[in-house]
Amino acid sequence: MVSLFKFAFFLFFYGFIANSAASRVIELSDRFLDIHKEGQWLVMMYAPWCAHCKRLDPVWAHVAQHLYATSIKVGRADCTRFTAIAHNFKIRGYPTILFLKGEQYYEYNGDRTKDEIVNFALRLNGPPVQEITKTHSFHTLKKDRDLYFLYVGDRSGLLWDLYHSTAHAFHPHAFFYQSHPVIVDKHAPVESTPVIFVYKENVHYNFTGHNSSEFNYINKTLHNWVNAERFSTFPKVTHGNIHQLYMTNKNLVLAVIEENAVENIASDMLEFREMVESIIRKKRDKYHQHFQFGWIANNDLANSIAMAQVSLPSLIVINTSTNHHYIPDDEPGKLTSDAIEIFLEHIRNDTAPKYGGKSILVKIYRMWFETKSTLYSMWNGNPVLTVILFGLPLLFLSLICWGTFCPDILDAGDDEEEEDTNNSHMKED
Repeated sequence: MVSLFKFAFFLFFYGFIANSAASRVIELSDRFLDIHKEGQWLVMMYAPWCAHCKRLDPVWAHVAQHLYATSIKVGRADCTRFTAIAHNFKIRGYPTILFLKGEQYYEYNGDRTKDEIVNFALRLNGPPVQEITKTHSFHTLKKDRDLYFLYVGDRSGLLWDLYHSTAHAFHPHAFFYQSHPVIVDKHAPVESTPVIFVYKENVHYNFTGHNSSEFNYINKTLHNWVNAERFSTFPKVTHGNIHQLYMTNKNLVLAVIEENAVENIASDMLEFREMVESIIRKKRDKYHQHFQFGWIANNDLANSIAMAQVSLPSLIVINTSTNHHYIPDDEPGKLTSDAIEIFLEHIRNDTAPKYGGKSILVKIYRMWFETKSTLYSMWNGNPVLTVILFGLPLLFLSLICWGTFCPDILDAGDDEEEEDTNNSHMKED
């Protein structure tokens, strides 16, 4: 009886929390166009029939709950009903997540998780560079931010101007801060100012490309450095962030493993991932400039890259500039750290066999492979619906073709029948 009471209480409590979170989301209509420049908005553009939108709904409720105490208003708009909103913001797909800030709006293209969406909104909520004025603020900063950029020095001079402009360009993608040596204290290894750091995995890495007096060189170097360093050393790679990783112009070294629905990983998969990760952790100075390491939680993304069925676990390397990919000759189970390093050296020397690319034939084959994979996935998920979706159009097309080309045959048959009738009448006469 007591257990039943606890279970009922749990259901009631969970339902209350879920409804409370959902109530934080503001339902928008076409009148939103009159007020969207007032304040800051995080808006999900959706369609009721969109399966991806339905999966995002509970996440969106948690996002609204998390941001409720901030100045950011979280809403959603049904673009099938309020088409003026879709037309005004040029919505081409669902769901589309936008952050609106006065005259500006930014589209979110990352993973559809609560933490990633919330961080996206919090970054854009403030200025491109936020000032740290208290030493103890760094304790909170390191606790709340896995990765951030820090400028130490006065807000003047060439390096500050370039840092600020770079921060403005990458505002949706990373956190940027500024402080002074006395405030930074022992939280970062400041020897002279100005200096720029990136903080990741509890370590500050120094930007060294400013030892020049040439404006264009420093500007390009800083931009490329921020673009490459805004990712963790060994991130989880998904459909949501792989396009951002492509922008690093590095080779992506990806450990492909299998993670189940509750994010558990088998011991052999975990061992393989840790082996790949250990290479960049131990030899960052050697590989970080040319390679971005990461891991994939299933082989669907790897299959679309390799245009073939990739075994688990496995290793795949992608040249983000040419779209070529590389696969080691050794079986994944026999790969060692030394073998992977030799493989990476062959890639750097351009002596490793490469596949894919950007040719017309490869694009056609990729299109065919993705179409086949989509149909196969739909068939496995719901064969009846797949037959209805593709069978009915084919049936209608067949009827149209039959109605277009077959009347001549029918008319010919009628003429022959009529001729036979006339001949029989003539014989009777």
